[in-house]
Amino acid sequence: MQITNDLVELMLQSVYDASEQIMKVYATDFASEKKSDQTPVTIADKNSSKVICKKLAQTKILIISEEEKIPEDKIRLSSEAVFLIDPLDGTKEFIRKNGEFSINIAIVKNQEPVFGMIASPVKQEIIFGGPSFGVFQTPYFEKKFADQKFRVKRLRDKKSKGLIFSRSHFTPDVNALISKLEERYGTLKLVRKGSALKFFDLARGQVDFYPRMAPTMEWDIAAGHAIYRAVGGEVLDFTTFEPLIYNKPNLKNPPFIAKPVALRID
Repeated sequence: MQITNDLVELMLQSVYDASEQIMKVYATDFASEKKSDQTPVTIADKNSSKVICKKLAQTKILIISEEEKIPEDKIRLSSEAVFLIDPLDGTKEFIRKNGEFSINIAIVKNQEPVFGMIASPVKQEIIFGGPSFGVFQTPYFEKKFADQKFRVKRLRDKKSKGLIFSRSHFTPDVNALISKLEERYGTLKLVRKGSALKFFDLARGQVDFYPRMAPTMEWDIAAGHAIYRAVGGEVLDFTTFEPLIYNKPNLKNPPFIAKPVALRID
């Protein structure tokens, strides 16, 4: 499949519409509940998912969304291309009203992330792209991405600038990794941030490392992975140091680290 201008603009429109639904809820005293896996969910998660899935259903590409019923394995695993959607990534941060949540949409082909889109409804910024497409960032309400003159700059391949990690899911393993990296690269700037907004910092080269040992799902990472690959980065399984793959039988990710290809961590 090709990532066409029409497809990208359809994805952008779905993000605009979903953001509107999310921010309507954000402005109220909304309630939250727990899903079967004990993670929180709100009406904003559900409304966003419905909007995005309805819009993207026009493409006939199989949709896998965190807030919808997962397609049967027989169908899902035999699909060459799928959407992976997190309609509101960072629900804990949404509930805390700190603004650190996002909308994530990825296209995965033959288990590789080929295109991603991440939006910040609060900052009204979108970053999108993939290895064969390049990476763009755009403000909201700019309907034609081709009119955007600013592309995200490629990462430096020299010294590290910093490390970003989860605001809500820090684990002791990260401290050990920070010490190891600082032995090689010197003192790192440390940044904590919620959701896939971390990939804004990574793609812009404001930080160079993002380790994650706590559990994540494919829809949390796939969009950022596609974008990061396009600017010289990679997301690696922390055990095998092979790139993460997607639309697996088990949709959970292993522990991973995102980093520029040119920077070593061993």
